[in-house]
Amino acid sequence: MKTLWKLTALLLSLTLAAGCAASSSSEETNTVSSTESIATLNEAEMFTERDRETAFDLAQCVTVELKDQATICTDASVRVTGNNVVLTGDKTYYLSGVLTNGSLTVQASDTAKPRLIFDGVTVTAAEQAPLTVVSADKVFVTLAPHSVNRLENQQGFANAVDADTDGAVFSRQDLTINGGGALTVTSPAGHAITCKDDLVVVGGSYTLQSAGHGLDANDSIRIAHGTFTVNAGKDGIHAENNDDASLGYVYVADMTVSGQVQGDGISAASALWIKQGAVTLTAGGGHENGQTTSSEQYGGFMGGMPHGMRPTADTSQAETTTDEAATSMKGLKAGTTLQIDGGTFALDTADDSLHTNGTAAIHGGTFTLRSGDDGIHADSALDIYDGAVTIETAYEGLEALTVTLHGGNITMNTTDDGINAAGGNDQGGYGGRDEAPFGGPHGGMGGPGGGGASNGKVIINGGTVYIQMKGDGIDANGLIEMTGGHVTVCGPTTGDTAVLDYDTSATISGGTFIGTGAYQMAQTFSDTKQPMLAVSVGNQSAQTKVTVTNAKGQTLLSYAPALDYAILLFSSPDLKTGDTVTLQIGSASEEFTIS
Repeated sequence: MKTLWKLTALLLSLTLAAGCAASSSSEETNTVSSTESIATLNEAEMFTERDRETAFDLAQCVTVELKDQATICTDASVRVTGNNVVLTGDKTYYLSGVLTNGSLTVQASDTAKPRLIFDGVTVTAAEQAPLTVVSADKVFVTLAPHSVNRLENQQGFANAVDADTDGAVFSRQDLTINGGGALTVTSPAGHAITCKDDLVVVGGSYTLQSAGHGLDANDSIRIAHGTFTVNAGKDGIHAENNDDASLGYVYVADMTVSGQVQGDGISAASALWIKQGAVTLTAGGGHENGQTTSSEQYGGFMGGMPHGMRPTADTSQAETTTDEAATSMKGLKAGTTLQIDGGTFALDTADDSLHTNGTAAIHGGTFTLRSGDDGIHADSALDIYDGAVTIETAYEGLEALTVTLHGGNITMNTTDDGINAAGGNDQGGYGGRDEAPFGGPHGGMGGPGGGGASNGKVIINGGTVYIQMKGDGIDANGLIEMTGGHVTVCGPTTGDTAVLDYDTSATISGGTFIGTGAYQMAQTFSDTKQPMLAVSVGNQSAQTKVTVTNAKGQTLLSYAPALDYAILLFSSPDLKTGDTVTLQIGSASEEFTIS
């Protein structure tokens, strides 16, 4: 069916209408690298029974009473030198008390899996890590119910047990922290908690204050039911393995995290999978710093260490970062695959709020995003199946080589494009559009763009989408295809941008599409399988109501655009070939026969 190409010059008396909403009728599984592979994982594969074990029998524990220059323990597996305590056995240790300028070290056999029960432990260390795991197969730290524990490094790691120490908690082996207590970790010269293997957190409440990352691991970070408050000079949660690209992933079954970071909120070098959680983070100072290419505070303690607190020790062994890492200030970032199955996310970020160098799939969740760059960006494919996504402000709303909307409720307000199908690393649109203005010599809208076409795609199969922007509403360096859903595009208001901008084709075969915007560069769908109104309506002020009714008096469209407009695009299954419809703009109206 051909598009209805009627153009009218309506001399209208304007009326204002309130509102702007449109209406119409194993123990360790650690290889994850793609949406397909992480979809096969489950929580049982991420967490072992011992990871979840929090109960303990005090009578079966080795009791260690920490006390300055007087630590008490009679077990031979515990060595005490001054305020430095070394645990060497494959046992359960119950620890309580205070060490000032001291340390706890696990130095057990390669097959040992010792467990440390913290019940009111405070360890401060001037130039070493308060807790170091040098050797073991795996170490478990259980925070006793209602206990309050604190580990604090004060000025660096010059006297660390391990020369590579870069965190207040430093582990060379697998480390699990669980329980129902609280732990505060302070690290003004490095990361808060560092694990060179797999880091698992099951339960507990954590306050992390660090110049580096809050949580840092080489192979993986796996979290279930933890609560975190993070103030980090780098990333809040960071997993990266420089030797194996399939590692360096983050899996979250449930987590509550809030705070401010100077780097990324959660960063996984490979895959990031969040099943449930509540994430409230400000990254890089928030969206208002979106034009900042790097952060002068990056790596500063709690977002910038006061001069008097700068470490005096040599911290050259601390992790070095690439230029890209040093300027990355994203909310959720994945190197290969980002998958979100639910949760609540409030992200205010200088860079992309959600980002992946590969593919992204959103199956649910509630998102409130404020971004200095893209709301959601994927270098390859972005699929949204469900969820409520509100992009309050961003440069571009959704960007990927292929953007596919299957469902969900998506609202965005952007300073450039709403949806942009363009591949690559955070690149905006390229190519061009037909220079013939809307309502050109033959009275028709501009056709496909004449610039360099690509394989970018925007596919809309479902969902409810509202786009308000200053750039293009939907911009595809390739094609646009709509088969279902409800899409409203409000804007742009300037002549060098358009409701639709595509290089090859734009087809609509189902759903409802409503677009109002500028006149000069306008395009409509190049092929329609259902009727469509494409009308020039003169210069209309914001809130001037648009109404479309059929011969039976049924209202097919009632809409008061939030921005000024000069064109109307409207396609709906309710439009029937041969019907006569009445288009009313303010108090003026005109009839059209759908052909």
